[in-house]
Amino acid sequence: MTRLSDIFRAFGRIGLLSFGGPAAQIGLMHRVLVDERRWLSEAQFLRALSFCMLLPGPEAMQLATWAGWRLRGTVGGLLAGTLFVLPGATVIAVLAALYANYGTHPQTEALMLGVKATVIVIVAQALYRLGRKTLNGATSATIAGLTFAALVLFSVPFPVVVALAGLYGWLATREQADAPPEATPHSAPTLSLIVLWAALWLAPLPLLALTGQTLLFDLAAFFAKLAVVSFGGAYAVLAWMAQEVVQIRGWLSPEQMVDALGLAETTPGPLILVTQFTGQLIGQEAGGPGLAIAASLLTLWMTFLPCFLWIFAFAPHLERLLARPRLKGALSAITAAVLGVIANLSLWFAIHVLFSETLSAPRPFTTTLPIWSSLRPEAVGLIVLAGLLLIVARRSVPVTLVVMALVAAVIMPLVGGIPATP
Repeated sequence: MTRLSDIFRAFGRIGLLSFGGPAAQIGLMHRVLVDERRWLSEAQFLRALSFCMLLPGPEAMQLATWAGWRLRGTVGGLLAGTLFVLPGATVIAVLAALYANYGTHPQTEALMLGVKATVIVIVAQALYRLGRKTLNGATSATIAGLTFAALVLFSVPFPVVVALAGLYGWLATREQADAPPEATPHSAPTLSLIVLWAALWLAPLPLLALTGQTLLFDLAAFFAKLAVVSFGGAYAVLAWMAQEVVQIRGWLSPEQMVDALGLAETTPGPLILVTQFTGQLIGQEAGGPGLAIAASLLTLWMTFLPCFLWIFAFAPHLERLLARPRLKGALSAITAAVLGVIANLSLWFAIHVLFSETLSAPRPFTTTLPIWSSLRPEAVGLIVLAGLLLIVARRSVPVTLVVMALVAAVIMPLVGGIPATP
């Protein structure tokens, strides 16, 4: 049996070094767990990754939780999952506090333009890579195109898009007999254990309602809903989160939402930690540091606790779930829809970085349109430079982010001052 101290060291290292998004994080876990420690075989690792992609939430964090669960049961899963998130969550809390106090300073705005230029390239890379894997026929291309049009032109809610895509994939796939499931190292969870985890996750909702904490209740309910529908990775969820937080609820400005994504890219851990930054900033603006801390912790709880619930409830049935053709068909359709969602996020993000002024399209459309005369040449140049560093020179994401922030801080005073507010 693997010692907890070994799990602590391995996943502590993974948590501290997991920069660069899901692909880099999964690669790091593969090197540590399969190549170095030999705790998992190649086949086990790949099956677990496929399983985690079926679940809502950050697949890299869930993969870490599954690996810990397989090694030492529930305790191992809790330890591995927590260590994967904790370093990044700590850094995000500090960054959000600094941003709340210094985010509007001219020097900070200059630094952030370099970070945001880099994020545009990162999101474009994610879109390209996913497109190569996903667009394998007319059906997937049609799903992606319809999703993009529904979001851009009419702001159709993200959960509706995901549900419709999954339903189509399920109905369009023929069901077959299950393959014989592989034996699992731990027994299946009892219904009472699943109910206990679900109750722990949702416990803040009635407590906040009874104590009259309206804002915290709204935050908890929103991020609980987000945790259930967050298929397709962080970039897909961020598009819906930006729509809700900025356009519908008015909790943050477009600039603050863009900055949140940019700063989340600079930290280790899952990119979905941008939810913590968002919640903490909303709390800070509504009630100062005390409410900010409460909102930060609450957002972490509502976002990440269900990851443990999904793993502990479904991991013992991994092989049986992966043998369901209709489930695979639903996932394939959702992945195609996610491509359209990420394309929508890319467009929204780029418009608010490249242009200092925007306007709304006439009804019934809900598109945000750029005012072309407000194009910012300095932003264009920074994006080109970030692309050269990431794509041509193949520099790592952390190195590129630091270089771009410093370059922006140097050139902004030379080209006319500080970037304008979107």
